[in-house]
Amino acid sequence: MRNQLEPLIFEISSPGREAFTLPELGVPEVQLPEGYTRQQLNLPEVSELDFVRHYTHLSQMNYSIDTVFYPLGSCTMKYNPKVNEKAAAIEGLSQVHPLQPESTVQGSLQLMYELQEALKEIAGFAAVSLQPAAGAHGEFAGVLIMRAYHESRGDSKRTKMLIPDSAHGTNPASTAMSGYTVVELPSDERGNVDLEALKQECDDTVVGLMLTNPNTLGLFEEHVLEVCETIHNCGGLIYGDGANLNALMGITRPGDLGIDVLHFNLHKTFSTPHGGGGPGSGPVGVTENLAPFLPGPIAAKDDDGYKLVLPEQSIGRMKAFYGNYGVFIRAYTYIRMMGPDGLRAASEMAVLNANYLKARVAPHFPVAVERTCMHEFVSHGDVPGTDIITLDVAKRLIDLGFHPPTIYFPLIVHDALMIEPTETESKETLDAFAVAMTRIAEEARTNPQVLHDAPHITPVRRLDEAQAARKPVLCYKG
Repeated sequence: MRNQLEPLIFEISSPGREAFTLPELGVPEVQLPEGYTRQQLNLPEVSELDFVRHYTHLSQMNYSIDTVFYPLGSCTMKYNPKVNEKAAAIEGLSQVHPLQPESTVQGSLQLMYELQEALKEIAGFAAVSLQPAAGAHGEFAGVLIMRAYHESRGDSKRTKMLIPDSAHGTNPASTAMSGYTVVELPSDERGNVDLEALKQECDDTVVGLMLTNPNTLGLFEEHVLEVCETIHNCGGLIYGDGANLNALMGITRPGDLGIDVLHFNLHKTFSTPHGGGGPGSGPVGVTENLAPFLPGPIAAKDDDGYKLVLPEQSIGRMKAFYGNYGVFIRAYTYIRMMGPDGLRAASEMAVLNANYLKARVAPHFPVAVERTCMHEFVSHGDVPGTDIITLDVAKRLIDLGFHPPTIYFPLIVHDALMIEPTETESKETLDAFAVAMTRIAEEARTNPQVLHDAPHITPVRRLDEAQAARKPVLCYKG
């Protein structure tokens, strides 16, 4: 709870106090255009000390991967090595400007080119563009590439995109934004794409299939080769949602499985800090026949050095300038330091940790599909024989020192609790989380009210989250 000696910054405002004084102007003063400045701003007037204390206190109230276990299923909140931050702060990299001549940023272009080459090798593709700024942005780019490919062949009758019900939630949005119709495919009893349902939908109107593998149940698609072959046989393309590549890198390559286009989440798989909306980076990799349609510009190399080029049939820019360059530096550092063996070891440890934690949690919160999982698993969060629901479990975890996992997703699982430990957590941390889950299951039967009232230790208690999303209060009105 907030210390009573630390009142809100607005409440200790006093006229005339200043936290910062601007230096004298080094250029002539000019009159700003009318209408571009506001005269009355309700800003607090406080000393520098009070200002620093206020924001430091706010930072201490935040969850972060540097302070707590963050098992946010499907989001891969893994530890972000501090060496990545050191690399990103190197002056020759951090102080460049995207409008500089190419001859003055050869090092930056080399880094982008080598990162493209590394991602090509890791995932088995012919070409990569770093343009998209986040995972869903890369996903949208992938669908636009598929559309451009079909249109280049005069194949305009393809209007429907097949999307399994175990896919990531942004897949239907990317499809609709691209002008296509979504056709949902059911899962079979083992959590795979239902092959019979797939075959019934395959005809010459299919744009392609958007496949999340491993899917949101944390399961590897057992029939991935047959799924890809079925779509290719009807002239469609396979889009791979690469958000869960943390389970595959160094072990298998999506391009070798039959995937035609895939987005990478550099901010998940390759250890860039993320959360709270950013930063992100969602490069796309494609097979050779789709390379001409990549968004650009992309980094290229010739006898004169490195340069930026636009593929001949490019879908165009997805973002101003060249992508989120600071994320490129961090991902490049991670890949170069880990090497092929290290990347594979990270995937193997992510899968091992998930299966270990599943074995510890499942006796109290049964898994949705009983199979060996990949990097994450999905349990039912409600406790049979009680009125405890997933939300109660999630809120109680906060009291016990853990960030809650993703809840109520995927939608195909009742009261879903989606848990991803990642490869960077120790056995001791996983055991502590398992003990907390066991305690919550016991409390559900012996003292359910403590779960209904959770969290108990936070500055604010349980909020009306639907109203908070629909009617947020974004400014102080004291």
